Formats: sequence, structure tokens, C-alpha cells
Amino acid sequence: MHTLAKFIYFKIMGWRLIGSFPEVKKCVIIVVPHTSWVDFFMGLLVRRVLNEEINYIGKKGLFKPPFGWYFRWMGGTPIDRTKNMDTVSATAKLFQEKQQFRLALSPEGTRKKVTEWKTGFYYIAKAANVPIVLVAFDFGEKQIKISEPHFPTDNKEQDFITYKSFYKGVLGKVPENSF
Repeated sequence: MHTLAKFIYFKIMGWRLIGSFPEVKKCVIIVVPHTSWVDFFMGLLVRRVLNEEINYIGKKGLFKPPFGWYFRWMGGTPIDRTKNMDTVSATAKLFQEKQQFRLALSPEGTRKKVTEWKTGFYYIAKAANVPIVLVAFDFGEKQIKISEPHFPTDNKEQDFITYKSFYKGVLGKVPENSF
């Protein structure tokens, strides 16, 4: 699958990969911009190109029969979002329980145009003491950019300036919805 994915990504689609996936076993990966359902499938393809396991979270109900096996096979992990367990704490706990966990999230939280990101990814990384890796799906340049890992500091505003500057000029599949 790795060789086939590389052939499709580089030769058929003509995309480039800028940067390399860092050698970390645990991290929060933020993928921006998220403008189309195509992003999910592009993520699956790039995961095979990189030959890396990358995970996502979903509510527990998704992981019940008959499709639960599929969501787990695709890298999904169920999360307890009951009243007693907030998502940040529940997700940080997953990092403690697993030897390897690379959580991909879209800080936009939707495929529609947004002016501000949701901040959960930041607080998850801080609570789990893991770095944040920035990934840009740039349909304008036909490239995917990957950053070095960034550990969140105690200066959230400055961290967000750094993160957002990485995505400057990046166009999503639906350009008018790009961040």
C-alpha cells in the first residue's frame, strides 16, 4: 500500500511533500485548512505515503457494531464524552494509556469558513505534555507541508501567532473557505 500510495500521490496527482514527519511517538497534529470532505481521504492517502500511524478520536457510539471495527482499523479511538469527563481530559488520558498516539485534528472544527480556531488541540497537547505538529493541505500549490514539532508554551497568544503563520497563503480544496 505504501508504494501504491506514493505512486498515486506523486505521479498521478502530481503533489509534493514539504518536510518530513517527525520521529515522535506521541503528538497532536493540526491539519489546516479543512474545507472539504476530500481532506479526510487526502489524509488517509498521505498517511500511507508517510507510512506512519496517525489517529483520530470519535464518540464512543461510532465504535459499536456494525461499523466500529472499521473506525478502529482506520486509526480511530473512542472517547468518553459524558458529563463527568471533558474531552480535553479524556483525550490527554489516551496519551497516557498508549505507547504511540498521534492525534490528528482540525482546529477549525468545520469545513465552513471560520475566523478563529477552536483551542482544544492546544490544551490537549499541554495536558498530555506532547508536541504539536502543523500540517498544511495546500491545494493551491499541490503540496502538503509538515512542520517540526512545537511544544506549547505558557504564552498561548504567541504560540498561535507561530502556528497561524505556518498556514499563511495556504489554500484548501474550497479556497473561499480557507483559513
